[in-house]
Amino acid sequence: MMDVMATLFSGLPHVAVEVAQALAPIMVLFAVLQLWLLRLPRTVVISMTKGMILAFVGFTLFLQGVQVAFFPVGLELGRVLGGSAIRWLLIPIGFGLGFLATIAEPAVHILASEVQDTSTGSIRGWWIIVALACGVAFMVALGMVRVLYGINLLSILIPGYIVAFILSRWAGSTFTSIAFDSGGVATGPMTVSFVMAVGVGAADVMEGRSAVMDGFGLIALVALAPIISVMIMGAVYRWKESAGDNGLARNEAVSDRDHN
Repeated sequence: MMDVMATLFSGLPHVAVEVAQALAPIMVLFAVLQLWLLRLPRTVVISMTKGMILAFVGFTLFLQGVQVAFFPVGLELGRVLGGSAIRWLLIPIGFGLGFLATIAEPAVHILASEVQDTSTGSIRGWWIIVALACGVAFMVALGMVRVLYGINLLSILIPGYIVAFILSRWAGSTFTSIAFDSGGVATGPMTVSFVMAVGVGAADVMEGRSAVMDGFGLIALVALAPIISVMIMGAVYRWKESAGDNGLARNEAVSDRDHN
């Protein structure tokens, strides 16, 4: 039991220092702005301080979990499957991992909530979550295909972004903005810490593959996936809502006309 606890918390002080260094500039900036410009009520400052403390504790525990569990498990899973005769299972497993990691990503839920609030409910938050999860799942599976067969990364990325820019013509300005923000949101700590580890582990043990050349690049595909999936959703949404003369569809049309 003591050995397990020692392994579980090994390196925790180092992780805590790194998190403190990351949060310190934000706290200093807030303190300067509070004294010079904001002058928020004391209750707000206390709430902000509590939030910073909770963020520090949460980030520290999460990154410790990534260090001692998520990343090692992902690497081992990739190595076991990549070195076996059933390595093709990396494709469906990658699809499932991509979907579940996106559903579990806190930033995805925050984005979905903000979209629903700012659109006054016209765009449902769970639509965004499902679109992101499906897009990421497909791209992670495609990334595993790339690792298995040694496909060049640029041969996927360049056509993918061309498709994304073409889709922006039909998705509209609102969904285009949401889509490009979604690309960054989906590449959060859950996806990076586990899904990338599986790809790196698989490429590391496969003959003719390089952990650096073939294992990395998966997150670039994950960043592209939500852009395309949300734009497809936007194009379908606008087409359906235009037929119903929806207010958001009218606003989109006016906005696009103004930009043109």
